[in-house]
Amino acid sequence: FPPSLQVFPSQDPLDRADFNAVEYINALFPTEQSLANIDEVVNKIRLKIRKLDDNIRTVVRGQTNVGQDGRQALEEAQKAIQQLFGKIKDIKDKAEKSEQMVKEITRDIKQLDHAKRHLTTSITTLNHLHMLAGGVDSLEAMTRRRQYGEVANLLQGVVNVLEHFNKYMGIPQIRQLSERVKAAQNELGQQILADFEEAFPSQGTKRTGGPSNVLRDACLVANVLDPRIKQEIIKKFIKQHLSEYLVLFQENQDVAWLDKIDRRYAWIKRQLVDYEEKYGRMFPAEWCMTERIAVEFCHVTRAELSKIMRTRAKEIEVKLLLFAIQRTTNFEGLLAKRFSGCTLADGTVKKPEVPPPSTNPFLEDESGAEADEIVMEKSDTDKPKKPKVPDNPFHGIVSKCFEPHLYVYIESQDKNLGELIDRFVADFKAQGPPKPNVDEGGAVLPSCADLFVYYKKCMVQCSQLSTGEPMIALTTIFQKYLREYAWKILSGNLPKTTSSSGGLTITSLLKEKEGSEVAKFTLEELCLICSILSTAEYCLATTQQLEEKLKEKVDASLMERINLTGEMDTFSIVISNSIQLLVQDLDAACDPALTAMSKMQWQNVEHVGDQSPYVTSVILHIKQNVPIIRDNLASTRKYFTQFCIKFANSFIPKFINHLFKCKPISMVGAEQLLLDTHSLKMVLLDLPSIGSQVVRKAPASYTKIVVKGMTRAEMILKVVMAPHEPSVVFVDNYIKLLADCSTDTFQKILDMKGLKRSEQSSMLDLFRLRLPTPPPGGDSSGSLSLSAPTPEQESSRIRKLEKLIKKRL
Repeated sequence: FPPSLQVFPSQDPLDRADFNAVEYINALFPTEQSLANIDEVVNKIRLKIRKLDDNIRTVVRGQTNVGQDGRQALEEAQKAIQQLFGKIKDIKDKAEKSEQMVKEITRDIKQLDHAKRHLTTSITTLNHLHMLAGGVDSLEAMTRRRQYGEVANLLQGVVNVLEHFNKYMGIPQIRQLSERVKAAQNELGQQILADFEEAFPSQGTKRTGGPSNVLRDACLVANVLDPRIKQEIIKKFIKQHLSEYLVLFQENQDVAWLDKIDRRYAWIKRQLVDYEEKYGRMFPAEWCMTERIAVEFCHVTRAELSKIMRTRAKEIEVKLLLFAIQRTTNFEGLLAKRFSGCTLADGTVKKPEVPPPSTNPFLEDESGAEADEIVMEKSDTDKPKKPKVPDNPFHGIVSKCFEPHLYVYIESQDKNLGELIDRFVADFKAQGPPKPNVDEGGAVLPSCADLFVYYKKCMVQCSQLSTGEPMIALTTIFQKYLREYAWKILSGNLPKTTSSSGGLTITSLLKEKEGSEVAKFTLEELCLICSILSTAEYCLATTQQLEEKLKEKVDASLMERINLTGEMDTFSIVISNSIQLLVQDLDAACDPALTAMSKMQWQNVEHVGDQSPYVTSVILHIKQNVPIIRDNLASTRKYFTQFCIKFANSFIPKFINHLFKCKPISMVGAEQLLLDTHSLKMVLLDLPSIGSQVVRKAPASYTKIVVKGMTRAEMILKVVMAPHEPSVVFVDNYIKLLADCSTDTFQKILDMKGLKRSEQSSMLDLFRLRLPTPPPGGDSSGSLSLSAPTPEQESSRIRKLEKLIKKRL
């Protein structure tokens, strides 16, 4: 059967989809001997056929009556459904009859229930009406007798009861009662205001004693009345309380000027103490009258100070302004300790304006050894963020009036910083460069610490005065003098390079004694360059942290305007120039030795000896300069590494160029040069720790540059040493060792070997033919091989030279 007709899985071969009769018979009779029982097999198959026929016959007969049985079952189901619908309809009819019967039974009960609810509401309303009518009569009587203590409780109750009659205001009697309540409230308000006016007249002296208890109860009534009554009482009382202040500190009075600003704050302190003693219990505590008096005093003082400072702006000096601001901020801090600021109607100040009092703004941790030495670690910059003082809601409530005049402070700081830079310049000229001291290393110039200490003081001070535009103006001043310090103190004191008039001759090299040659820069000048480099590196890191601290102090809206990237770039330029000076100095000191190398008669060298005198001279200069530079840059190790890398990048190409000038070269001369090159390579690899007791592994980046450059020099000499016959082997050897496809370089190699022009011409033609095809997009002319393989056929003299080098090592 096909798979779609199979109902049950079967293992019988006859049921398989791919049944093959031949295979099945072969399986039954695999051999000729098995044919002996063919009758038995045939009988079994016939028996199986008869069984299948019987099964099929039974199944067919069983399906004869299935259709008739199905139709009968369907008819029975339909009859059952009809009966079910009939029963459901009967139940629904009975339910409707029951509901109607229940409604008739409960009709009277509902009427009684509604009557009870309406009766209860009527009784409650009548009780409220009785209470309201009696309360209004009592309220009017107590108001006339000024019984404010009883009125306070009664009025609140009357107002609450009156709320129940809001939906009955259409009834004339109810409306009349409501109008009487409003009239009583208005009368109470006017009466209480009149009592306060009588007790605290706008003109004349304050009365004390008698009315205080009555007024205390009147304040309780005012809490229930229209809020405008309460505001009016507070306004009149505070105005009367501060009337004396406006007279004493009029604009034309001597005590009104900034130099006597302390007297203003002393006056209000006395007044607040006097208020607490005399009137502290008269006003409810939730009115916060003491704080309201202080806040109103601050607003009045701010307006008065603004007016007098505009009038006498020319008389404002920096010391006087800072004195007034300091006393004012101290007073604001005192208010913050005493009051919560709940009465401030609007946000008088911005929260970020509160500077932590004892927090170093951008120099977070000062060295314990020297108070003037500033040590700023990145991990320390996060410390002051945790113990910040809580926000002062009163900050700026008075001191904001000084902001328009802070230009005086900014101009003063500009002048002071200009004088500070001039003093730094004068001190440097008078004291000279720092004395070389190996123990201390390249010390940071003390003027740098002084400058940032002053910056810290200015920033803290200005952030206490304002965190708005004045901070931006101060940042501009900071930028100006950071640049001036970089150019006048740092770049301006870098030693000037002078061109050397003479060089080393071969004779002087041969007669040279150790220490007879000195570098162009003296020891003091080298130490000065390193000190300026360390100072610039310190300034760079400190300026970055200064920028971060300025952004923390200034308003969030002005944060984007603070950018000291230009000043950091300036210090980076100073660092780069200092490193370049050190490299040029050592490079120039080695120039005469390289010139002497190129002028030697290398074709006349007869035997390979120790390293040549020019190598000794180069090593001598390196040993003179590098330890001094390393010790003076001990605190800025990464810049010493930069120095080493820049020197290697400068010296090695120059050495290779001078190597090309050594022509012609004999075989022995090339061996001597190879020995010298290997000696220089070893010295350069050891350059970072040369002359040091502590041997430190050179940085991988530096080692890679030295190995790459000096290996190229060695390969050049190995090519020169190789025989030029046969030409094909020589050219292939050159391409394999140098991996340089430049004809100029190959021409120089041929000049070093001293070949004739005719030989060179044929060799160049062969070289061009043997050049490998460059990869797409690649430039093989400048490529170098870091690890050049040894040629298959190397001459015996090259092997001998390598053995000699290994023996020396």
